[in-house]
Amino acid sequence: MESPFKADTLKGKVALLTGGGSGIGFEISTQFGKHGASIAIMGRRRRVLDSAVSTLRSIGIPAVGFEGDVRKQEDARRVVESTIKHFGRIDILVNAAAGNFLVSAEDLSPNGFRTVMDIDSVGTFTMCHEALNYLKKGGLGRSSSSGGTILNISATLHYTAAWYQIHVSAAKAAVDAITRNLALEWGTDYDIKVNGIAPGPIGDTAGMRKLGPEEMDSKARDYMPLYKLGEKWDIAMAALYLASDAGKYINGTTMIVDGGLWLSRPRHLPKEAVKQLSRAVEKKSRDAPVGVPTSKL
Repeated sequence: MESPFKADTLKGKVALLTGGGSGIGFEISTQFGKHGASIAIMGRRRRVLDSAVSTLRSIGIPAVGFEGDVRKQEDARRVVESTIKHFGRIDILVNAAAGNFLVSAEDLSPNGFRTVMDIDSVGTFTMCHEALNYLKKGGLGRSSSSGGTILNISATLHYTAAWYQIHVSAAKAAVDAITRNLALEWGTDYDIKVNGIAPGPIGDTAGMRKLGPEEMDSKARDYMPLYKLGEKWDIAMAALYLASDAGKYINGTTMIVDGGLWLSRPRHLPKEAVKQLSRAVEKKSRDAPVGVPTSKL
C-alpha cells in the first residue's frame, strides 16, 4: 500500500527498535527506513537480525543489527552505545520486543509470569532508561532543540480482561503506565515525547499464529466492527504518525489500532429482534393509561 506520508518524513533521524527484526517491529523498521530514517535493530537471534538488516540494506536503508536481551541492563546499555557509535545519535526508540503464549492462570508458573513481565515491562523501562541521555534535549549525540521520541508497543487485553492472557495483560498494563509516567516526567524535563500503540489482531504475525487465528470465523462479524484483521502496515503508519512532526503535540497517549474491536461485545439479540422489542415497548408506552408506569403493565 502507498504511504500517505512524504518520503522524507523522518529524514536524518536514527531509530533504535527492539524486536525490530520480525513481525510488526520489522514493518515499523521498514517504513521508518523508507521514510528517511537510519535503522538499528536489537534482538536475541543473530539469524533474524542478519536477515532483517540484509533486507533493509537491499532497498537502500542504512541499517545495523545488535544482539542483546532487553531484560539485561548491560545489553541495553551496550546496544544503545553501539547505535550512537555507528550512527552518531538516537532520535527514536521503539520498544517492540515482547513475549506471549496462551496459558490458563492456574497452569502458569510464577516464573512464566515473570518472564513476560521482564521482557515486556521491565525491558521497556530498561531500554528507555539507558537511552535517556541520548534522547533528551541537548543530550549526547543530539544537537536538536527538541528531545527525541519513544514509542512503546502495547495491547488492548488489559482494558477489560482476556482469556489465558493474564501475564501479557499485566505486562502491557505496566507498559501503558510507563508510557504515561515517562511522558509526564521526561516531556516536562527533557522535551521527550513518549507514546504507545495498542495493536488489535494483526494478520501474518507470530501472535496470530500462536493465539488462534481459527477463531476469526464468520461468527466474528457479530463483534468485530470493521470485520477484518489489521495489517502490519497499519501499525507502522500509526508509528510514523507519532514519530513525525504531525504528532509533535501528542504525548502520553496509547493509540489503539484495532478497528474498534476492544469496544465490542457479542450481540445478545439480532438487529431485527431489537427493532421488534423496541416497537413493542413503544406501543406499551402509547397505550398505557395516564399516570400508570409502563413497568406496571
